[in-house]
Amino acid sequence: MLPGRSRTVVALGLAQTLAWASSYYLPAMLAQPMARTLGIGAPDVFAAFSVALVVSALVGPRAGRLIDRHGGRPVLVATSLLFAAGLALMASSTGFVSLLLAWIVMGVAMGSGLYEAAFATLVRVHRLESRHMITGITLIAGFASTVGWPLSAWLTEQWGWREACWSWAALHLLLGLPLNLSLPRAEAEGDEAAAEAGQPGASEPGAGPGLGPVLALSFVFATTWFTSTAMAAHLPRLLQSFGIGIAGAVAIAALIGPSQVAARLFEFSFLCRLHPLLSARLATLAHPLGAVGLLILGAPAGVVFGVLHGAGNGVLTIAKGTLPLVIFGAQGYGHRQGLLMLPARIAQAFAPWLFGIALDLWQGQALWLTTVLGLLAFGTLMLLNRVPDRHQASHLPSTN
Repeated sequence: MLPGRSRTVVALGLAQTLAWASSYYLPAMLAQPMARTLGIGAPDVFAAFSVALVVSALVGPRAGRLIDRHGGRPVLVATSLLFAAGLALMASSTGFVSLLLAWIVMGVAMGSGLYEAAFATLVRVHRLESRHMITGITLIAGFASTVGWPLSAWLTEQWGWREACWSWAALHLLLGLPLNLSLPRAEAEGDEAAAEAGQPGASEPGAGPGLGPVLALSFVFATTWFTSTAMAAHLPRLLQSFGIGIAGAVAIAALIGPSQVAARLFEFSFLCRLHPLLSARLATLAHPLGAVGLLILGAPAGVVFGVLHGAGNGVLTIAKGTLPLVIFGAQGYGHRQGLLMLPARIAQAFAPWLFGIALDLWQGQALWLTTVLGLLAFGTLMLLNRVPDRHQASHLPSTN
């Protein structure tokens, strides 16, 4: 039997795989058939998805505070039910209004049940020792796109998009709910938490290290998650604009999951010896490098682009959890994560729409937009020369 911490990581990793595959990665495969059946345009489906992301941004800080106070188990159990309810509403929708309602419910579930909530669940129990466990969750859930896109496409082809939604809803009840119920209950805040609360940077996002790291991380998360969401929603279409067939585009998109996992294994094995700021800097360069190759060479560089995008996205997902932990500490981590990620969620909300417009106007040249954003994120992290928080002094090497 797995040790207690390993069981927690496996349970959270599997539950996160299901949550991401059935929400964030759903529109890319279901938007077109949904639009045809409901008599609306595909942009309307993505607009409803964008509303869900705005809702998730607003819900995130509140969900994080609940996890800080009560632990992640009750929150994540509730989100399993919310995901199932949102997908059931989606399967039953008859027009744009009912579809929008379904996505609003999904937005509440996403804001309280995706990575930020899983990371906060770990930090609430294991505090500053959570870095490797955060990586462990992302290693498993990195296959969400690899599982989600083909499975959604297959279910839709075999039975229809409504049946695909019903199937995902059933999985949340039959698999996700038991996994979240198996999580350990959080104990009351102890002396360690109280001690951390008195240290700089441990209570509020603007405390301790100052406002600079807060603004820097918020900007980096917003720009990189804009790109991540834009690719999740439009990657097959983007690749087709470079002359890659639909089968090839789906095959390249399926490489993102394994690439994320491979990069996270590398981070877990080697980069973990370094400060997470260094791995985050490298990760922000991955998408721009792959994008420039695709823009210059075209279709032959498609696989390299998919691999680099997936690798960078994989490490940045870990950085989203570890950088705030080592900079600000564990006290109030869940609430702080929600606040730091609020701009990122707003950016995500507009990403499918804005990048869709860019694709309509410029075709593959729209990739310059995400390339510039990636370079700006890299430059911002380079300006964050050192992390002035003493929490990590005994745990991590410094960086400059």
